[in-house]
Amino acid sequence: MYPILLQVGGVKLHSYGVLVGVAILAAIWVATREARRKGFAGEVIGDLTLPVVLAGLVGGRLAYVLGWEPELFSQDPLGIFAVWRGGLALHGGLLAGFGAGFWFCWRRRLNPWVLADALAPAIILGQGIGRLGCFLNGDAYGRATGVPWAVIFSNPDALAPLGVPLHPVQLYEFAADLMLFGVLWVLRKRPSFEGQLFLFYLAGYGVIRLLTEVFRGDRVEVAFGLSLLQGASLALLVTALVAFGWRLTTRKARTASA
Repeated sequence: MYPILLQVGGVKLHSYGVLVGVAILAAIWVATREARRKGFAGEVIGDLTLPVVLAGLVGGRLAYVLGWEPELFSQDPLGIFAVWRGGLALHGGLLAGFGAGFWFCWRRRLNPWVLADALAPAIILGQGIGRLGCFLNGDAYGRATGVPWAVIFSNPDALAPLGVPLHPVQLYEFAADLMLFGVLWVLRKRPSFEGQLFLFYLAGYGVIRLLTEVFRGDRVEVAFGLSLLQGASLALLVTALVAFGWRLTTRKARTASA
């Protein structure tokens, strides 16, 4: 597609970086709106953004390099930090970002479950927009296919195989992420307990990745026919369901003793 949107002399404007920037800005806007609605101070999201984004980028990049390009550690150490080339493993970014968010709540004495509920729609919206960046960059590409809507990458700067009809798996996930965003947006005003929306997001995203990974052309199978990211998504789904049951049980116990 279009890995480089604009080039002036030796300066290149990478589509992946542009879309990641748009994704972050969109997520900040939605998160700020929801955080204020839930009673948080207006500056909370602004203060939270830097540590979460930095942690997410570092965690996502390191997870990608460890899983797909470990040779960078010995052959091109500076390439480890070249996020503009593409290559961010969302699961690693989410894990690091969640850790930074929990640390932030602990430092500020904020309720992490309520803040997580405010962030859930913003996170999945940002992830969906980011997948458009992957599509333009040829990153996280699909497997070869003969379906009528297959895409063919011809730009030599793209990360996908060139001249081969591929599943537009990035667009599959973009559409699924937007659907999940819509569901979360509808449910956001009537949660049954604190953390419900966030756990619904985790479970929903786990299901999305379990399904879309079937169409990935860069999947790395580890065991039982599951790819590395399917295994991570399954763990995400199970964790969300267990936490959901625990939070629901705790709420019922508190209601009964009240």
